[in-house]
Amino acid sequence: MKQLSVLLLSVLLIACASSASKKESADVYLQLGIRYLNMNKLELAKTNLEQALKKDSGNVKAHSALAFLYEKINRIDDAEDHYESALDLDPNDLGALNNFGRFLCDHGQQERGLAMLTQAISAPMNDKPWMAMTNAGRCQLELKNRQGAEENFRQALQIDPAYPPALLEMLKISYEKHEYWAAKGYLERYLSVEQHSSETLWYAMQIERALGNEKMAAKYRTGLLEKFPLSNEAKKINPAP
Repeated sequence: MKQLSVLLLSVLLIACASSASKKESADVYLQLGIRYLNMNKLELAKTNLEQALKKDSGNVKAHSALAFLYEKINRIDDAEDHYESALDLDPNDLGALNNFGRFLCDHGQQERGLAMLTQAISAPMNDKPWMAMTNAGRCQLELKNRQGAEENFRQALQIDPAYPPALLEMLKISYEKHEYWAAKGYLERYLSVEQHSSETLWYAMQIERALGNEKMAAKYRTGLLEKFPLSNEAKKINPAP
């Protein structure tokens, strides 16, 4: 009987060691996959994330990362499947709630997406609520609720005053409301933490023009055409014949 107990204990220890080894291996593939994803090396990212799930099919973060990758390459159904899998495994995972909520808002399911984002915002363990708040604001814009959107963006900036996506959204809202000095202020705050994009150069040009600063507007126009000649914003200036 004693020998049987020792044998059973040995089997259990081996099983636990094997399980731990698989989990560690899955985490290595996950970290590699996320690194490649951040570098936009999508094929390498996909290979590593798939390996992570082969090693540990219940890895929530691997499902979320693979969903995000599929979203980037426009495999929308696959992306949704993996987001669903992540939340089936852990309905309270903040990353999955935030990303899936944003995904749903971007693909015509705003009410469901907003519910997930609201859940993420109110979660006591969420130490970065401004991300979900900004996504919720964008979702409100999809629902044509500019007031609700603005409230979300302002809440995000109260917590993190230098969060670029929220600053950009408030820039655009201020411009649309013809509050050009406020828009310029948000632009300056944005540029203190981020580089110009084709979008911000276009808004900078429009804001300066609205304020009567034609020289500055011309400078931004030149910068847009030189740095981003193929952008949609550049095409607004020089439409194709």
